[in-house]
Amino acid sequence: MINLSRLNGEKIVINIDLIEMVEETPDTVITLTTGKKIVVRESTRYIQEETIRFRKRQYGNIKK
Repeated sequence: MINLSRLNGEKIVINIDLIEMVEETPDTVITLTTGKKIVVRESTRYIQEETIRFRKRQYGNIKK
């Protein structure tokens, strides 16, 4: 899960397993697998980086 902010500054936590798509239009809109859309302050780049950071913490740096 990653911490984000709505446009009004409200803090939210998103389950990254539910993210289907992230787009900037110019606001960042996250579409969940449930069909719900959430507009946040953070950029798509930030969301990508936080998702990667979370996965690394969750699974570690597994080398094959």
